Amino acid sequence: NALQAAARSGSVETVRLLLDRGADINAQGGSYSNVLQHAAWGLTEIVQLLLDNGADVNAQGGSFGDALRAAVLSGSVETVRLLLDRGADINAQGGSYGNVLQQAAYAATAEIVRLLLDRGADVNAQGALETA
Repeated sequence: NALQAAARSGSVETVRLLLDRGADINAQGGSYSNVLQHAAWGLTEIVQLLLDNGADVNAQGGSFGDALRAAVLSGSVETVRLLLDRGADINAQGGSYGNVLQQAAYAATAEIVRLLLDRGADVNAQGALETA
């Protein structure tokens, strides 16, 4: 949808305009599933705007499972930290790896792994790779 496209493009002004005109901030659809997952690819200012306007920080769906996993894959420590500060469920199951710590251990920096552990990620949580 238009809101997802605007978020992915990085246009804060366009995202704000669409929200002001009633765009559904939690609409589902597309490979990212929702606008917050689009923005979680390091577009921290847009993530903040979306969360301030009622985006569901734990909405599930799409290729990544949720916005926290998208942020981890993007490598944006700032976006990961913001999502955690706003209540992202660090031990939720979903996405290709099952849990965000397993995904981070595979595809993110040690800094992000450390942040997740410091914020309470379950170091022994089983993920999708154990069930294959």
